[in-house]
Amino acid sequence: MPLEAGLLEILACPACHAPLREQPAPAGAAEAGKPAADEELVCTGDAGCGLGYPVRDGIPVLLVDEARRPA
Repeated sequence: MPLEAGLLEILACPACHAPLREQPAPAGAAEAGKPAADEELVCTGDAGCGLGYPVRDGIPVLLVDEARRPA
C-alpha cells in the first residue's frame, strides 16, 4: 500500500533528518521476531546514513532500533 504523497513529503529520517524515499523491502530483510514489511522508507541523506525503515500495514515504523542497516 503506497503512502500518501503529502505524508512522504513531511517525513524525515529520525537519525540524520534527511528526506526519505519509498521502495520495496528487499527479500529476506525481516529479522527474527519482527514482522515482515512489504515496503520500506530509505534515507536519502548525503552523509551515508542509508537506514531503511519498515512500513508495516501501511504504517511507517520510524524507529532507529527497527531500521535495516545498509549492507
